[in-house]
Amino acid sequence: MNAVDTNILIYALDRDEPVKRSKARALVQRLATPPVSTVLLWQVAGETLRQMRRWEDLKKLIRVNTRRYLRSFQSFFPLVSPTSQVLDHALDLGDRYSLSHWDSMILGACLEAGVDTLYTEDMGAPITYSGVKLINPFV
Repeated sequence: MNAVDTNILIYALDRDEPVKRSKARALVQRLATPPVSTVLLWQVAGETLRQMRRWEDLKKLIRVNTRRYLRSFQSFFPLVSPTSQVLDHALDLGDRYSLSHWDSMILGACLEAGVDTLYTEDMGAPITYSGVKLINPFV
């Protein structure tokens, strides 16, 4: 199963990054097409919403589009809510790999959801942490 990090969803919307936008959109479309199985992690949805709210403040996005974009991501990928195990995984991953809190939380959510591939440009991708392969689609 797959998941995407916040930066993939943000780049899919970011008109200031046309090359990354094109690559992110192609990836999202590919991952949303059966038989590929991809989930939207709760934390990623929250971080994406936070960035879109920031764009609203900067007048780069109107509120109605924020809701529309978030709903479209949810229609592409089922939303996976965190469990208490995510925090346990995150603490372990953070200690074992010296990851930031938020990176270890995303990886912990991947482990809990059964995700084996996370698309991201962060965390040293390409690399594998505890069986979760990180792929940078922009390289």
